[in-house]
Amino acid sequence: MTPKLKYNEKGLIPTIIQDIKNNEVLMMAYMNQTSLEKTIETGLTHFWSRSRQKYWMKGETSGNVQKVKEILYDCDEDTLLIKVEQSGSGACHTGERTCFYRRIEK
Repeated sequence: MTPKLKYNEKGLIPTIIQDIKNNEVLMMAYMNQTSLEKTIETGLTHFWSRSRQKYWMKGETSGNVQKVKEILYDCDEDTLLIKVEQSGSGACHTGERTCFYRRIEK
């Protein structure tokens, strides 16, 4: 049973995906209640694609799946943090290990 979370006006909640072994932030995506339930049920991350307007499971085409180890939510109940074991080469659709591989220089 999931807690009473605060989804935005489109029924989505931002979800940060973090590597359980080294705490590296791998990606950020959106979930709705159904994708969160699928994630809990299968033990693999599922998301809602805002651009394609459909559900997707991380790794369904690349094979780079994320095995869920822990699901946390923040104090405001409006953001999720999911700790995963990342398989394959990376979490980013570009092929990088993490989606956060670019830096703004100051």
